Amino acid sequence: MNLSYKKKLFLYFAMIFAVFTIGVVVFEQSREKLFKTRTMEEKLDFFAEIIHLSLRDNQQEVSTLDNLTRLFPPHFRVSVIDKLGIVQYDSSISDISQLENHANRPEIAKALKNGKGTDIRLSTSNNRKYLYYARKYDESYIRVAMPYDVHTQRRLKTDKTFLYFIVALLAAMFLLMNIITNRFAKSIRQLRDFVTISDMHEIPDFDFPNDELGEIGMKITENYRQLSNNKKKIDLEHEKLLQHIHSSEEGICFFAADRHVEYFNGLFIQYLNTIADESDSNLSAVFTDNAFDEINRFLALENGKYFETQIRRQGKTFSLRVNVFEDKGFEIILNDITKQEKTRLLKQEMTGNIAHELRTPVASIRGYLETVLENPLDEVQKNHFISRAYHQTIVLSELIQDISLITKMEEAPQSFKMEDVNIHNLLASLQNDLALSLQKKSIDVQWNMPEDLTVTGNQNLLYAIFRNLVDNVIRYAGENIKVRVSNYSEDKDFYYFSFYDTGTGIPDESHLNRLFERFYRINEGRTRDSGGSGLGLSIVKNAVAFHKGNITVKNRKEGGLEFLFKIARKS
Repeated sequence: MNLSYKKKLFLYFAMIFAVFTIGVVVFEQSREKLFKTRTMEEKLDFFAEIIHLSLRDNQQEVSTLDNLTRLFPPHFRVSVIDKLGIVQYDSSISDISQLENHANRPEIAKALKNGKGTDIRLSTSNNRKYLYYARKYDESYIRVAMPYDVHTQRRLKTDKTFLYFIVALLAAMFLLMNIITNRFAKSIRQLRDFVTISDMHEIPDFDFPNDELGEIGMKITENYRQLSNNKKKIDLEHEKLLQHIHSSEEGICFFAADRHVEYFNGLFIQYLNTIADESDSNLSAVFTDNAFDEINRFLALENGKYFETQIRRQGKTFSLRVNVFEDKGFEIILNDITKQEKTRLLKQEMTGNIAHELRTPVASIRGYLETVLENPLDEVQKNHFISRAYHQTIVLSELIQDISLITKMEEAPQSFKMEDVNIHNLLASLQNDLALSLQKKSIDVQWNMPEDLTVTGNQNLLYAIFRNLVDNVIRYAGENIKVRVSNYSEDKDFYYFSFYDTGTGIPDESHLNRLFERFYRINEGRTRDSGGSGLGLSIVKNAVAFHKGNITVKNRKEGGLEFLFKIARKS
């Protein structure tokens, strides 16, 4: 059947869109089902891990699992199977001695091979269909089973909304393709008519009809006239590119296939001389110095297209990248990433500190709750452990809140609302908020500053500065002491403040320059024992920096600590 160009075009595009749509639907449906299955497995893995930890803490006594399995969802089945396949415990079967050896169960076989295994089948023990999940541990297999009922099947079933949307979108695309192919086919018919006329008549040079094809013909002639102009423009763009490379913050050098230097910027020479053993303007050091041996090994590969590594020299870290072009020429890019690497290490250290700080309250909460759940306690004992767990949740909440505040100050400072803040009123509000804590420690707080002293900043962050300084005094400075806050100086840009106490101070002055570090402790356990998050003074430093100021600390001759800081009148 001889189809028209319009119909062929529509058919081709329809086939492409149909294949694409089917592929997207199949991929999305399979991914969604895989995601839901993995989510279900992760949930079962969580229960298996809880059982494993319980067995480990109770020296593998399976009899202790009865209390634990009561906390699981209804009809959940828990089994403990030894390495030989013998069932040691089953929450759904009272007489486990009648059970067959489970070594050949599909989920156990998979767990033996891969560490984890799943299977959906009818149980021969209680004639009920389950979704089984088994996990291999050093001492045994732990198997958790969820009833494979209508509810479970519904949870694993993929959502059809996306399918309906794709089908509707495909129908709309077919309609749109029909409109487009109609318009395109019309242009093709006009072009065919023009070709027929040009074959029958002699067309003068550069004399084209005033239609679409005529416009194309005139454009062709114009293109020839514009070739020289375009070449000039290309040369100009090339010059712009070279200028951009010259002013780039990366050291860049282009080499021909024979390693002849084509172009480089000054920063490349600077970085090269920093890395190389001998300073020289000869760029061949890239191929001779030992620091660049990896480049030579990479360039020796025939199919190498891209290479990246890091070089550490002279206390600096450099990123080195090589891009190979189609003509076998290549470029080498050097970049000083010392600052970024330092930032990465600091973030890595902070992540470790956060994990360390979270571990203690979480472990405490877990221990208290396990004590309540697993031991027969009277009401007084239960309330004691629940109260201790509640106290640890407060510590955890304060830690997370403080981390969030520091992160927000560093990464989204623009999100803080700026307004006029009266410092005198702010201190009065602070003293009222902490009245009970101050009275308990017999701490006398007084300030000396004008009642109209106002800065343009963030109310909450300014409050956090003085709040955390006072909290620091309450926790560590002792009892029967004084706290004095004063605005001892000012200029056209800043207000200067002094905050001191008459407490114990810090005898070892080597600690003073590290007080503002996150989670830094003068002695181990000091912050935890006092109930703080370990981030109070770090918040103070960041909040002061947010207001364009800085802060220092020193021991007072009369005793106690004094914090000196400045805050911009308008941040």
